[in-house]
Amino acid sequence: MKNWKLFMVLLAVGCILLGCIGTKTDEQNGLLDQSTSDLSAGEKQVAKKLYWFIPDGMRADPDLFTVFQWAEEGKLPNIKRLMEMGSYGYCIPTFPSHTPTNFATLLTGTYPEVHGVADGPMHVEGYSLAKPSVAGFSSAARKVPAIWSVLESAGKSVVVLSIPGSTPPELRNGIIIRGRWGGWGADFYSYIFEKKSVEQRKKIARASRLFFFGYELTKFIDPVNDSGWVAQKESFSEPLYLEMDINGGKVYAKVVDSTDDSAVNYDRIVFSPDKQVIAASLAEGEWSEWMPLTMKWNDKDVPSHVKINVIKLDDDGFFRIRATLDNLNKYVVQPGEVSDELVRDVGPMVDFVDNFPPQLIYYDEDKKTFLEESNMSFQWHRDAVGVIYDNYNPDVFIQDIYSPNQMLTSRWWMGYIDPKSARYNDVSPEEREKLWTEVMDMYTQLDDIVGEALKNADDNTLIILSSDHGAVPLDKSVKLNNLFAQKGWVNYTFNEQTGEPIIDWQNTKVFYMKMDNVYVNPNGLGVNWTRGSGPEYEKLRDEVIDALSALADEDGSKPLSGVFRWEDVEEFLDLPKDRVGDLVVANHPGFGWDEELTPDGQVFKTPLITGYKQAIYARNTTGMWTPFIIAGPGVKKNHRVEEPIEMVDQFPTILVLMGQEVPDYVQGHAVEEIFE
Repeated sequence: MKNWKLFMVLLAVGCILLGCIGTKTDEQNGLLDQSTSDLSAGEKQVAKKLYWFIPDGMRADPDLFTVFQWAEEGKLPNIKRLMEMGSYGYCIPTFPSHTPTNFATLLTGTYPEVHGVADGPMHVEGYSLAKPSVAGFSSAARKVPAIWSVLESAGKSVVVLSIPGSTPPELRNGIIIRGRWGGWGADFYSYIFEKKSVEQRKKIARASRLFFFGYELTKFIDPVNDSGWVAQKESFSEPLYLEMDINGGKVYAKVVDSTDDSAVNYDRIVFSPDKQVIAASLAEGEWSEWMPLTMKWNDKDVPSHVKINVIKLDDDGFFRIRATLDNLNKYVVQPGEVSDELVRDVGPMVDFVDNFPPQLIYYDEDKKTFLEESNMSFQWHRDAVGVIYDNYNPDVFIQDIYSPNQMLTSRWWMGYIDPKSARYNDVSPEEREKLWTEVMDMYTQLDDIVGEALKNADDNTLIILSSDHGAVPLDKSVKLNNLFAQKGWVNYTFNEQTGEPIIDWQNTKVFYMKMDNVYVNPNGLGVNWTRGSGPEYEKLRDEVIDALSALADEDGSKPLSGVFRWEDVEEFLDLPKDRVGDLVVANHPGFGWDEELTPDGQVFKTPLITGYKQAIYARNTTGMWTPFIIAGPGVKKNHRVEEPIEMVDQFPTILVLMGQEVPDYVQGHAVEEIFE
């Protein structure tokens, strides 16, 4: 039998501590009230067009990231104008408070229990836990249509730019431009090439791979023998020759010492596409121009571009090189010819800075590269707005940029600007002021994109600025699988060359997997995972809950804020039961669950990154909140929405203001107080 007593005690503790776990109201559980739908019929001015900007990870809260106050002070003039034109307030993300879940919620007006996206990597019964069986960033993961399908069916022309969950394409006639991580097309990501070091490779382990299981984002390479270089650059020390393989495309490099001082002090790297012509000669910190590069995908040639940065170059020849790729090609855009048109009119695309997991966090020099690459991404997205309106004149334009998330969850900022961070006092007030300047520069660039939208909108356009989640400080990562290994529940070895763990799934009984799932089976998790049952299964689940509840850092702080059996996640967390583990766990702000096993077996570690957002109850954690600013036909002007809204409410609000029928599956309700 289920241990209901233990479950209810844990639930009560979570409710007391957080005040934010509860069931949905009857109004939220039901369909949209017919009277709300009728608001769009005849009595109100109806918007004919939509521009919806959803920058990923744009924190806005009343305590620290006071975006509305910044706007009133003139720091964000375009956002200020948007506020004056319309209504504005805060919005609360859904659990587990990260990108794929919240984008699906925003775009469908439903909770994860209905749209089905409970996480990025999801696992379902009958498949191996070694890799995800459902990809949360794919459009195929959603169980209900997104807003672009609804509006296209209503006769609107649609452009979708960099939106998670938009690929494989669902639009019949619209334009889809590089939906992030949808598993569609020749979707390439930027690389780092670093001098080979087994020690450093093992230190990074799975964190060198896209989403911890994809291709390597940081490649460790050794110099090679001179093999036919014709292009010359005088070197006063023996040059080091490099070959960088970028998705089947090759860039050749020569590390040289240009100083005639009888000492070995390498100071430049020469790059060539063919060893015949010098395309760039770069010192540490310098960037090349865009260089043509032909990559391979499914035996097809993919013409593209690469921009090279020497992140770090030491006298002894240690190198760390950034290869930033053009994120556009005809295989990640529908229709394909739009790719060439955008490269022609905007330039090669830098969609966002860095990657996930972050790579630009390991050396002090990485910060400069991060900021410069981030600026490129903002410039591209800003310039793309006008070009897309000029070239395609869409009725509906939905745009995302991932770079705000990358900054606020990186190493360099959140932990030193948010007073709630344990690392806040690790920098001086002068250093903190500089960090705030860098963050404010990022928000100013968001404001610039809003400004471009305002230039191109007409009186019939509904303009919205919102986001999927904020971000809060990360003080300690909690390596749950090290804990479970201590209990004898995980069976594994390490790859001696890469440091990556090799899991024996058949002899592993308990395992945590991103972002909030613990898988439990006393008979082993198997080649293909199935849920356990019976007394032994319940006994082991109870033991896992006990271990999680007792877990505490050296100062007595406990990371666990809630734990739920899979049978109860729909009622308490609005998650789909068929796409979660045997237990779902939430953490207190300041702590973050970490999937990685490490040779030292430590459970609590201070990570390099200082910000994050996953598996947090967002209702009482204002750092997780986002902005909701909406202006256009039928919207009250200069109106402050005092109470934060739910993410499910944005979708029906948009449809009502555009005079569209709200689908029956929608769980949100229109924010009527903003209607004129």
